[in-house]
Amino acid sequence: MEVKEILANVLMFLIFFLIIFIIMYFINLRKYKSKKKKQIGEINYIANKFHLKEKDLPVRSMILWISIIDAFIISFVGTFVFMLPIDYVWKFLVGFVMLFALIYALFEIYGRHLVKQKKKKERK
Repeated sequence: MEVKEILANVLMFLIFFLIIFIIMYFINLRKYKSKKKKQIGEINYIANKFHLKEKDLPVRSMILWISIIDAFIISFVGTFVFMLPIDYVWKFLVGFVMLFALIYALFEIYGRHLVKQKKKKERK
């Protein structure tokens, strides 16, 4: 790969990231403000998986981080799959596998971070 191609792909990633982040943030914020926070699937997933009480979670900051994680996953998978020099069928398969792997990994990391924060607050 040439430097121009790499820079074009990085620029494409950043543009997609910003657009998707803004859209996801305002969608989730709108759900939260309309008292439909139970509809934010990522918050429900994290609360159920890590046995956290939804009322104790910092929902406003979680919306920001969830939007960042979602935007990163979508942008990274899209950019990476776009760069692969293979047939479209294989691109879809690779993208599908990467999508679920990143969703699981990043939300696992974020959930563990929330658990550590909760334990730290309980100690004080």
